[in-house]
Amino acid sequence: MVEDIVTKFKELYKTEPVVARSPGRVNLIGEHTDYNEGFVLPAAINKEIYFALAPNGGSIMRAYAYDLEESAEFDLNNVQRSEIGWANYLLGVVAQLQKANYEVKGFDVVFGGNIPIGAGLSSSAAVECGLAYALNYLYAYGIERFDLVKMAQKAEHEYALVMCGIMDQFASMFGKRNHVVKLDCRSLEYQYYPFNIDHYRIVLCDTQVKHSLASTEYNTRRQECETGVAMLQKLYPQVNSLRDVTEQMLESHKDEFDPVVYRRCRYVVQENLRVEDACLDLERGDLKAFGQKMFASHQGLQHDYEVSCPELDFLADRAREFDGVLGSRMMGGGFGGCTINLVQLDKLDEFTRQMTAAYQQQYNITLKTYVAEIVDGSSLVPIDFSKTSR
Repeated sequence: MVEDIVTKFKELYKTEPVVARSPGRVNLIGEHTDYNEGFVLPAAINKEIYFALAPNGGSIMRAYAYDLEESAEFDLNNVQRSEIGWANYLLGVVAQLQKANYEVKGFDVVFGGNIPIGAGLSSSAAVECGLAYALNYLYAYGIERFDLVKMAQKAEHEYALVMCGIMDQFASMFGKRNHVVKLDCRSLEYQYYPFNIDHYRIVLCDTQVKHSLASTEYNTRRQECETGVAMLQKLYPQVNSLRDVTEQMLESHKDEFDPVVYRRCRYVVQENLRVEDACLDLERGDLKAFGQKMFASHQGLQHDYEVSCPELDFLADRAREFDGVLGSRMMGGGFGGCTINLVQLDKLDEFTRQMTAAYQQQYNITLKTYVAEIVDGSSLVPIDFSKTSR
């Protein structure tokens, strides 16, 4: 695919490009904890967006979306949101660089990749991080990776108009091969943990549904968590977010809570503890215990946080019954998207076959499955141009 993108770039722009890549991500455990200043445990995966780009000597950005076969041009002296959806992810990055007083000279870019859209693997963060990384290299800005992550997140807020947390962009930029990274969403401190799964694979089962509840319910959950925090703050002034809340605090005042708000808060508090315990499992090399926490995470998301859906629950329940699955849970915002599963390597084909057949029978939808490998974050791609057509 890289060669196809480079070839297209040369065909359109008649010059040699720099090539960069930026990966999508999975989150092993720690869902809906990011906006509660909690912990997450993501990893970059081998579903990636590739960029070929070069300066064009002018003050315009000429962009070609390879997968959509669409092109667009923008004046870099007057950057603003566009009616073209995909272009906003690029324009948002340029706008952030300009806000930080970096001069963005005219450039040409062709980008495309193999991150499935709508599966919750953060294709948007990969686009933002990839362009930020590539422009930082191309124009030798010398911007630190963490600052690029923050710019990419701001690009999503201000140009794609999605108020995402920082996990997606962080994982895309800071991924490390065969490691997961525990991110503290309050301090932004992080730590890598080896994820040695020689005899297992990460398998994503894509429901291919997205229920209309997703965006409204996401905002509602944030409000419910804030309601719980406001109530506890009156009793415990040290509480600034659910990150500061213990199970004992919640239990002591259970009767004073709206039952729904109580369940939302309980889930987040327990999920934060699960992430911390899961990291200890990895230090001990105990994947079985790690997998049990994935199952528990799904139960919490299904019953306490109520962001799952019948299709996700069906897949998680089926996976739990399958001999050779260590853990399974829904991943992402909810109401559709993927389950993430840890599957024994020698039972991978049988797992895929059984899950596909069961899902087809239950919902008359052909299940999509992806085997994900954990890779490094955003980087340059060394290209041997002698192998690409001229």
